[in-house]
Amino acid sequence: MREKDDGPETAPDRTDQTLDHDPNDPNDPNHRRGPRDAGGPTGTDRGTDIAADAWSSKRDKDAPRPPRRGANAPALGLRGTLRFLWRQLTSMQTALILLMLLAIAAVPGSLYPQRSVNPSLTQEFLDENGRWGEILDTLGFFDVFSSPWFSAIYLLLFISLIGCIVPRVGVHLRQLRAQPPRTPSRLTRFTGYTRLELPGADADSLLEAAHRSLRRSRYRTVVREEKRSRSVSAERGLLRESGNLLFHIALVGVLICVAGGQLTSYRGQITVVEGEGFSNSLTQYDSFESGAWFDSSAMPPFQFTLEDFRAEYVLEGADESRVGQPLSFEADIAVTTPGEEHEKRTLQVNKPLHVDGSSMYLLGNGYAPEVTVTDPEGTVVAEGPVITVPMGDTGYTSQLVIKAPDAQPKQTAVVGFFLPTGQIDEQGPHSIYPDLMNPMLALTVYHGDLGLDAGIPQNAYEVDVSSLDQVTGEDGSPMLIKLTPGQRFELPDGSEITFDGVRRYAAFDVAHDPFERWVLVSALTAAGGLILSLFVPRRRLWVRVARTDGTGGARGTDGTVVLEVAGLARSDDPALADDVSALAQKLAAEQDGPRPSEKTGPEAATYPPPEGSAQ
Repeated sequence: MREKDDGPETAPDRTDQTLDHDPNDPNDPNHRRGPRDAGGPTGTDRGTDIAADAWSSKRDKDAPRPPRRGANAPALGLRGTLRFLWRQLTSMQTALILLMLLAIAAVPGSLYPQRSVNPSLTQEFLDENGRWGEILDTLGFFDVFSSPWFSAIYLLLFISLIGCIVPRVGVHLRQLRAQPPRTPSRLTRFTGYTRLELPGADADSLLEAAHRSLRRSRYRTVVREEKRSRSVSAERGLLRESGNLLFHIALVGVLICVAGGQLTSYRGQITVVEGEGFSNSLTQYDSFESGAWFDSSAMPPFQFTLEDFRAEYVLEGADESRVGQPLSFEADIAVTTPGEEHEKRTLQVNKPLHVDGSSMYLLGNGYAPEVTVTDPEGTVVAEGPVITVPMGDTGYTSQLVIKAPDAQPKQTAVVGFFLPTGQIDEQGPHSIYPDLMNPMLALTVYHGDLGLDAGIPQNAYEVDVSSLDQVTGEDGSPMLIKLTPGQRFELPDGSEITFDGVRRYAAFDVAHDPFERWVLVSALTAAGGLILSLFVPRRRLWVRVARTDGTGGARGTDGTVVLEVAGLARSDDPALADDVSALAQKLAAEQDGPRPSEKTGPEAATYPPPEGSAQ
């Protein structure tokens, strides 16, 4: 009669029970007695079948299918539904899908101009594309990285990664503290199984040599006492999972730092003429954008002066298609920071200047002709360098606008072109080369109300001439004024325009992101973790040593020593079988006595293995 078992609450693992017992031992409690002629399987056959079933993922065709749930199966309920959604969101598959969606969502930010980077180019795209541009603007394609749909993917990815990482960190920490797993009783089913018989060898010294060798190879090891043998369990490669977790944690760090940078950073554009300077304050910027948590009092206090700007172009005599193309742009500046002396630096394209946590990039350049305008009363109403806007041709033909709201008796506007190498023909005023070969101004003058007193902001580089009166000549035709440096022109009403000279200007982009450095650190950490997770193999090795009595059993103490070595890899590890064999041969070579007989693979499986503890 069987007694009731008051053992552990959890149900025993059927596979582990099979692997623990010896089917040839009649004293084993798991040994099933019964006549062979009854047609039932023997204990060995049954154990083999159960083990095969446990390692097979295929469904038996003849096996009964589990009953299907009826139509009245209980609903998940609110709590069950929320748990199901949370598990789906925090699965690794969902995280990978969200990561792919985030990469796809960032593509429009590279294909279309962004308002935060170049507002003028964005407006130009909208003007050129009409209805299509309005649709893209409504969908947020010109503010991709601050759009609701991009932010939603971003937040979901962040939550998914956190949900994946937190439980895995706990599991990994327990693995680091735990000992290597117990030696399985049947090593024959593992990779590279090798069985050596060593007559006259000392079992204890052999096991100690195996322990030392594995420790030198950086395995975590533990020596275990078994019923009829001793074994060493070894494991290494937990650094693979550490690298995997490090990659995901660093990826979360990248997301946090990017979000923090968007909230606390600022970016502004400035235009500085040669000989003039800039001080890092809000009032000095031509355009400025900042994050929601930006603090203007924390702006780095620095200033600089643009001392010289140099540009080189392809000269005549070269390939005609390349004449006028830029070769280099360089800006010499003198930087001053609190408590430090003046420092002279040279900025180039893609070679920014870093000052007190801010990065300053050379964004563009152009010409600033010095023009003086006086009204009929002789009062200077406009004076100094005028920043012109290049029209986009290779000759650097640039548009010029001068507004003189203080002119008397009527307000005055001067509109025209600056031509570095000027030429006026049937094509109109234009420049044929971008450098100062023949600088020229081609101007027209308007009188009337400029609309500056209406309180409506206006573009400093544009003027609406539709409501203004153009100055004409004696014959009533529009007057085109051509000036070269040093020339002066007097209008019919007594006003004068003087072309005093030409200076160059440079446009700079100043950006400050306190999290920029940490984004780089997190990205490099993620790359390091990915390398560890890809190239560090995780494996387990077992070495068992037992004595035989010469009759196939393992009960004697004076017989041959049997050495068994096997391994198991977590992923594809083609070198594992060779390493297992090499370890067995190395241990055998260290023992005195005749050459051992080696059996590996299926042949070795014919020997009954000594009994041990199951994994």
